Amino acid sequence: MSDWSAKNPYMTTITENFILNGKGSSKETRHVVFALEDSGLDYKVGDALGVIPENPPHIVDELIEVQGWNPNHIVTTHNGDRELRVALKKDFEVHLANKKFVASLAQKIVSSGIDISMSFVNRQRTVITSGSSGSAQLLLPSVPSDDPASKIEAINSTTETIENYLWTRDYIDIMREFNVKYSPEEFLDLADRLKPRLYSIASSHDAHPGFVELTVGIVRFEYNNRPRGGLCTQFLADEIGTTGEPIGIFMSPTKSFILPENKDIDIIMVGPGTGIAPFRAFMEQRVHDGGGGRNWLFFGDQSEKTEYYYKDTIESWLDEGHLYQFTTAWSRDQVEKIYVQHRMKEHGKELWNWIDNGAYFYVCGDKSRMAKDVHRALIEIAMEHGGMNETDATDFIEKTMMREQKRYLRDVY
Repeated sequence: MSDWSAKNPYMTTITENFILNGKGSSKETRHVVFALEDSGLDYKVGDALGVIPENPPHIVDELIEVQGWNPNHIVTTHNGDRELRVALKKDFEVHLANKKFVASLAQKIVSSGIDISMSFVNRQRTVITSGSSGSAQLLLPSVPSDDPASKIEAINSTTETIENYLWTRDYIDIMREFNVKYSPEEFLDLADRLKPRLYSIASSHDAHPGFVELTVGIVRFEYNNRPRGGLCTQFLADEIGTTGEPIGIFMSPTKSFILPENKDIDIIMVGPGTGIAPFRAFMEQRVHDGGGGRNWLFFGDQSEKTEYYYKDTIESWLDEGHLYQFTTAWSRDQVEKIYVQHRMKEHGKELWNWIDNGAYFYVCGDKSRMAKDVHRALIEIAMEHGGMNETDATDFIEKTMMREQKRYLRDVY
């Protein structure tokens, strides 16, 4: 075991960083390779890699400008005394605002005697939120344009109004909206400490000695005419790239999301989108280890032309007999949207035969929707092809497979 951790990350470099999507894709999914060199870091398939991100330089500079701070001002942080710009870049989460900051606005406005800017009043008072049916709108209570206290009270009235308000705003948006000023110390006392991001490892160390690899979906969007996005994903894509700049990493081992010890056991893997990451690792390990267990991979994304990640590798596994079956769900290649859970039910009889004969079942990806849909599909397959009623099928999937036999394993986020 190495001593590297979130508090003491190994500083390494990225050796490969390229886009997996085909031309014309609306997505940006990258394959990122980190060198382990003399770190002593090791990992098994199923583990996660911790990455230490930094805030985008343009957000740090804009925050300093909006507040009129001296970037060289020395502040005391949990990482010691730092110049303010360094602290904002490396120590605190400044790309998204938090609830504590919103709550602080009431006292700040009262003590400052500030009048609200007209920008909020002239703007449509709606907040876009994400939901299962797409976009929804929440109307904030109407308040007088000259009463910032009432506006803040309305925003802070419920957890939902606070979260919806924060959904599309960062610190810079809010500071401009209310024309509030904080000292650097006041602001840092409210800001959250910067946290590492964890990513499912997409490689087997036996197949790639000295390296660890990830499959990363880059998050980008624009709001209020300013570019936004995922903190760590943009850091990897835009700032680090393959520049040779140092980046901190550490291993986050799993105790549960593991391959069966018996290499002759069949496995079923469901990993749409970047959820394919650990299953690329699983396949590399299964190929390396040998054994008689069959491998069945369900994968899906928007289009075969633009999101068929690791196509050459997957097709070589099929040609060489390592991958017994590869079942795809391209959601936008036809009028009707097709997802992995639909493909599972189409192959329900054979899938049930595998499960009934002891196969392990794995799922990786979106917790809020995909994993729930896959879970429900499993229960329905047990009902249709296992001859169970709903209660018995649910009990078999959730109690027998998941808790007792530990052969239904999930890596969801």
